[in-house]
Amino acid sequence: TITELLWDKVRNGLSAGRVQSIAVRLIVDREREIESFVNEEFWTLDANLRKRNHNGKNGARPFLARLMRINDQDVSFGKEGDVTPHLDVLKRSQYLVTDVKRGERQRKPSAPFTTSTLQQEASRRLGYTARRTMQIAQQLYEGIDIGAEGSIGLITYMRTDSLHVSPQAQTETRHYVKERYGSEYLPHRAPIYKTKAKGAQEAHEAIRPTGVSREPDAIRKHLTSDQYRLYNLIWQRFVASQMASAVYNTLRVDICAGVSADQAPYEFRSS
Repeated sequence: TITELLWDKVRNGLSAGRVQSIAVRLIVDREREIESFVNEEFWTLDANLRKRNHNGKNGARPFLARLMRINDQDVSFGKEGDVTPHLDVLKRSQYLVTDVKRGERQRKPSAPFTTSTLQQEASRRLGYTARRTMQIAQQLYEGIDIGAEGSIGLITYMRTDSLHVSPQAQTETRHYVKERYGSEYLPHRAPIYKTKAKGAQEAHEAIRPTGVSREPDAIRKHLTSDQYRLYNLIWQRFVASQMASAVYNTLRVDICAGVSADQAPYEFRSS
């Protein structure tokens, strides 16, 4: 029925395939969502604070704290006029730390690259188009003359949606990480990344260096600038994917504010 509509409204001979029709429908639905979206203005209020030392002098490093509650009620400022009445009071207020909470947060490493994630990261970090990324990756895959070893393919096949990594590559990488950084940077067992895409080409591996011992800086003189930057991106992502989770120290400071210690209805937080 869509094909008939195209013939009637646009031009004879046009066809609406099962892919194009659904794609157009998705675009139309999304555009309608955008058109029906109602903007809502909101304001936040931050205090630029500095720790006062025991001798009465100010500390060297200022920090921002955000207003979270007033009189135990969550704040919601819909316009500038809602914020203005509080400014004069806060400028004259005393600020006192009421609670300090220290913690620890872990973040798992990202999976090794697939074609799509490589293109996304190369665009974000290197400014490469998808076409340029694939052209450079093709060069790295087909082989680069790196001196004594001759012409070597530096990465695995770059057209893949699989996250699979060969056991041999994992063993080699774990040995490298242990020798280079120490055993504390290794997880107890090699991580396994599962491919979410249905019908993924599990025959291929994820995009990885063919040998992690070929560090980017060690072979840089044999590569063009583009080749080095992309190889470095792939190498770092893969080695990191086989390492232990990153560990972050966290700090949350709650601060009350008011014209006096007895009248401190404002609650700020800095994280």
